[in-house]
Amino acid sequence: MKNISATDTLKAYFLKRVETAEEDAAIFASYFEEVRVKKGQYIVQPGFTARYKIFVLEGTVRAFVLDKEGNDHTISLAIEEWWITDVNSFVYQQPATMYVVALEDSRLLQISHEKEAEMRRLHPVYESFFRIQYERSLAFLQRRIITNLTLSAEERYLQYLEAYPSIAARVPLYALASYLGMTRQFLSRIRNKHAKRETGLR
Repeated sequence: MKNISATDTLKAYFLKRVETAEEDAAIFASYFEEVRVKKGQYIVQPGFTARYKIFVLEGTVRAFVLDKEGNDHTISLAIEEWWITDVNSFVYQQPATMYVVALEDSRLLQISHEKEAEMRRLHPVYESFFRIQYERSLAFLQRRIITNLTLSAEERYLQYLEAYPSIAARVPLYALASYLGMTRQFLSRIRNKHAKRETGLR
């Protein structure tokens, strides 16, 4: 993995979202700890409380649930500078209902529920940052629900490919298909169909 400075990355991320002093950004970064996880390693599992909110420094992470038939449904995908956890479990400190797993060897930055609460009490700028983060996540979730209700499977794939090409290229086919609400075989057919179209245009 690249030797990316965790502190510099977090400080830059923070300062892009709130207008404040460098000192505040440095304090923000100091509340996180870095962890490295291997591909296939679980970070959150059902029945255990999600103690940490995860910021992806390097790598790819997936959150998913299993239904009664054992089929998995991807709830979220995260690459560099994205956040991921079982949000309900983290916020309410209740047992998790989903799995969070690394899809690649990854470097993660994590903050505990207690540390986030402490930081939010420390200064209004941190409260603002986390409020903005939750608002953006809620807006993203709403857009996803509307997309799932109003677009066909093929349209959902094409929209996601246009919006997040780097994620679509990196995550395994089964994970992307699960996220988009279709089978791996169906997504493979859609991909092949559009690959042939692009080849024909050249």
